[in-house]
Amino acid sequence: MPTNRASTMNSYPKPAFDLVSRMVEAAAVDPARAMALQGAPGCNSHRAALEYDSGCLPLPCFSFEDALDAVKEGQAERAIIPIENSQHGRVADIHFLLPESGLSIVGEHFMSIEHALMALGDGPFSVAYSHPQGLGQSRRYLRERGIVPMSYADTAGAAAFVREQGDPAASAIAPKLAAELYDLKIIEENVEDAADNTTRFVVLAREPLDPFALQGEKAMTTFIFEVKNIAAALYKALGGFATNGVNMTKLESYQIGASFAATTFYADIEGAPGDPRVDSALKELAFHCKYVRPLGTYRQARPRG
Repeated sequence: MPTNRASTMNSYPKPAFDLVSRMVEAAAVDPARAMALQGAPGCNSHRAALEYDSGCLPLPCFSFEDALDAVKEGQAERAIIPIENSQHGRVADIHFLLPESGLSIVGEHFMSIEHALMALGDGPFSVAYSHPQGLGQSRRYLRERGIVPMSYADTAGAAAFVREQGDPAASAIAPKLAAELYDLKIIEENVEDAADNTTRFVVLAREPLDPFALQGEKAMTTFIFEVKNIAAALYKALGGFATNGVNMTKLESYQIGASFAATTFYADIEGAPGDPRVDSALKELAFHCKYVRPLGTYRQARPRG
């Protein structure tokens, strides 16, 4: 393992560190089966990796950048990254991370998020540790019980931290799997505020899928673009999707740099290059843009709309 990731492993609480060490060793023996993820063993990304491919070897990494680097450097064949949650919005800044990584999106996975409150004993509890997303998705539950939310790097890492600290007044919000791995008692299940809480993950690899291999299948295409800095450029750039009947399921703007002179956009559309409608829409988009950069075409995990 490269030095930078080896050093960040020391940031895990010891109960998680021991598990991570064993999982890193297993992935090193068979990197073709390894799937990198951000978080400690037992986190939602760990669950997602096993749901997406039950035969994979989950490779926990401390940060999103570490997970992408693991794929770039050949320690893992793929990475699985959460990018958006139905209740709490954007998770990972895939807009920034993915273009810099040089990786491609080759799949997506939707997973229902079910949080549990876990601890060493029965309480009462003064604090709950979790990833900011987990805390945000359980905000009402915590507020009603007077439990102070405390941010941690990831959900399962928070559970390992509670085990390591040994504080009976501390709890964690994490998947049930984390309670099993770190020998914590589940105080209450389904503490998320919304029953339909869902996170979308993308799967990344070094080589993109061939869009023509997806002909006849429901596909998604993701790309980023920057329109020319002229009046109505965005309106004109997007017009081709309307006239060609291509459904754009996501459009999000973000800034690169501090000039605030130009905005970059991240988009998902239904369909794949090779479809005449998609090709025409992308051609018209490119005419009004400084650049259009594809991030991947992949099978649709579930219908949109």
